[in-house]
Order: sequence, then C-alpha cells, then structure tokens
Amino acid sequence: MTGGRILIVDDDDAVRTVVAHALRRAGHSVRTAASLADMARELRTHPPDVLVTDVVLPDGDGIDHAGRLATERPDMPVIVLSARNTLTTAVRATEAGAYDYLPKPFDLDTLTRTVAAALKRGGAAAEDRAVEEEQLPLIGRSPAMQDVYRVIARVISNDLTVLVSGESGTGKELVARAIHDLGARRAAPFVPINMAAIPRELIEAELFGHERGAFTGAAQRSAGRFEQAAGGTLFLDEIGDMPIEAQTRLLRVLQSGEFTTVGGARTIRADVRIVAATNRDLQQAVAGGQFREDLYYRLNVVPIALPALRERRGDVAELARHFLDRAAEAGLPRKTLAAEAVAALEAHDWPGNVRELENLMRRLAALSRDDRIGAAEVMATIGAVPTSAEALPDPGIEAAVKAMIERLAREQPRALDDGSLYDRVIGAVERPLIAAMLARHGGNQLRAARAIGLNRNTLRKRLDALGISPGARSAGSDEG
Repeated sequence: MTGGRILIVDDDDAVRTVVAHALRRAGHSVRTAASLADMARELRTHPPDVLVTDVVLPDGDGIDHAGRLATERPDMPVIVLSARNTLTTAVRATEAGAYDYLPKPFDLDTLTRTVAAALKRGGAAAEDRAVEEEQLPLIGRSPAMQDVYRVIARVISNDLTVLVSGESGTGKELVARAIHDLGARRAAPFVPINMAAIPRELIEAELFGHERGAFTGAAQRSAGRFEQAAGGTLFLDEIGDMPIEAQTRLLRVLQSGEFTTVGGARTIRADVRIVAATNRDLQQAVAGGQFREDLYYRLNVVPIALPALRERRGDVAELARHFLDRAAEAGLPRKTLAAEAVAALEAHDWPGNVRELENLMRRLAALSRDDRIGAAEVMATIGAVPTSAEALPDPGIEAAVKAMIERLAREQPRALDDGSLYDRVIGAVERPLIAAMLARHGGNQLRAARAIGLNRNTLRKRLDALGISPGARSAGSDEG
C-alpha cells in the first residue's frame, strides 16, 4: 500500500461509503466510524495517519475532539468536514488545530488532494478559542464565501499583510474587521482610513501624524493613524486611490517598520498589522503607472477576493433576512419575506452588492404596509428609479413627505421624536434624485454632480453609501 491509513468519522452512511471508496481508489487504507465513541476505539486499535471527521456527531462535536487530538497527536493531521458552512466553523476548525476545513458538499478530488497533502505535511496544534456566531459580521454559505472564510481562518494567527479586493459594497471592511476581531491583536484598536476621502496634501499627515508648526494650521502635535493603531490593525481602504508620492512613503514604512511624523525627527516603530482594500484592479494600475509595483507586492502578501453578490445568489435570502432582523433591532417594524419576494431578490443583479441589498431591506422594512413583503413590492422598489421630473410621485414631493410622516405616526410613532426623521425623509428622496440625474447625464458623474450641486467626491461617497451603480458612462466621461 503506497498511501496512508485514513479514518473517516461521519454519522451519514452515504458520506462514509462515498469518501471511503474515493480514498481507497487513491491507494489509501481506510476505516470508518459513525460516532466519537467509535472514533476513540479506532484511534486506540488502528491509529490512522490522517483523521477526516464531521463536526456534528451523535455523541459530541468533532471540532472539540479535534482540538484535544491536536495536543495528544500533533503528528496526525485532522481534516474537518461540515455542513454548517459559516465563518465560525472555519475559524473553530483552524484554531482547534485542524489541518484543513472542507465545507459540505465537497468535491471528492479536492478531499483526495487534501488528504495527500496532509500525509506529507502533518498536523499542527493551535490555541483553542471559542467564537460566537452572532459576533461575526460575514454571512453566506456559498462556495465563494467558503473560500473567503478559509483564508480568514488561516491568517488570524499571524501578522501577514492582507489585500482585500472586490467591487464597492461587497463587504471589504467587514473582512478586515473579522481578521482583527478574531486575531491576536483584537484587544488593541482597529483604525480605518479611506484613502479616497482625504485630500492629497493631507494624506501623509493623516497616516503618520504631524508636529506643531509642521504646516499652516498645525497648531499642535497630532498622532496619525499608524500611532492610533499601535498594537492593533490599520485598515487602508481604497488603497488604489492613494497618490503616488504618498505610496512611496508608505512603502518605506512597510519595508523598515518605522516612520517619522510630518515635521518630526524622532523615529517611531510601526507596530500594526496592515489590511488594505481596493475596488480597483491594482495590477492594471501598476501597468498604467498609477500604482507602485513594489508597494503592490508588499500589500498583496495574502490576497482575498470578495465575490460580487450576483456571483453568490444563493446567499441573498440569508442576507436579506439578516438585514430585516437588524432593521427590527434598530426600531423598524419586523417584516418577513414571501417566497416570491426571495425569488425576485435572487433574480436581481445587485450592482451595489451587499450594501444595496441592506439599503433595500431597510427601505422595505420602513415603508412596506404589510408584515409580509411580497414580490410586487420588491420589484417596485428595485425598479423605482425616476428619470425625469415628470416621474416624481403625484401629487408631489410635499404630499409624499406628508404621507410618509402620517404613516410613521400610525406605525412607528416613536420615529417622530427619536431624532431619525430627517435622515428617513432625506434618504427616501436622495436615492431616486441621484439615480435620476445619473441617468439623465448618461452615467457621467461629473455632470450629474454639477447638476445636483455636489462636488464629484461627495457624489462618489453618496453612490457608495446608497448602493447605486453609476451605470454606463458617456463618451469622454473621465470618472474624474
């Protein structure tokens, strides 16, 4: 026998049979067990080279047992299988010392390759730490999200720099926060900074701080984000929008691990973990001379690519229900979704991704008359994008605002005196206004911003906040 000795533990007869057959075909000697008690007996009488175990077993938790085995048998890799495909499971398996975690349903070829790799490398022990499901912000059981969970689980035990990429609204900051909250630096600050929101001339002072008198208006010393995040995590959001001259200084800090404040001479150690994020193709930006190649490689040590929501439609229903629950916790009426409404949500392309879905759910929770949201309401709300003044609600904005206030008075009287009314009303008007002006100007953000009376950067921020896709741009639009 050229393979290894494999023990498969699963209470599902079909799973045991199929997995055993696949591994035997790959040349391994395979034994099976249906419970933790059976596992313990097999470990005593026929010690395996690799253990493959399910999480939920009739007499206990496979991950808990894997944690004990990692201490008792560090030479025996444990591969965890689970139908509970959440970030919690991936993190628990990794921190219990599991060699790998495979969500069900899994590909047999992937399992065979994982077993072969485990035989070569052996297992490793890890610190056991419980993670509460409700504390974790990432939701989704799709294969694409399982890949994200597995990478997160592997990086929380080290300080490797992580680069999160994905379209606007996919949840890049949530990934950064999960890495921080589950890692060794969780007791220290998580400090975000959005590179796209800071004027070019102030970026270095924001990052590294400044001394009194370093420039006009610097009346006193100010700590930068590197100092504020000392011992914790610095999240560099929209790193692709960082000016090239600031990129040079950031690169020096990443290389040396030290920095000085603007106008200062004292060297300060940069004791932070770096997580960066971008919605741009940085390799294309490097080719175009807009991003330093050496900085790109410094940041892209561990890449995490977040899928767009249209690429994981199977997660839409779970996300939508989660956002309705959050809206209810925030004081909005508790609503449920009809099956037809879920189908309508899953059919939408979600150009604004998860952020767009969250905004839609809050809007439906606030404005839907019925406790159960139907497909017609979903379709009407998704498609309600006025393109001209004639499409505004009849008999006019004033009447619509009055109707909204009357509805709130009936259904949510507390909303009239809890300080949220202004945001509610403005939010109901702002999205269709911006969408209408973008449509009117062929997707050209600069012209739409001028027509509305905003500067372009403000418009970009509102597009992100509201989950609006700018759409196709007209010829000559410079996105800038």
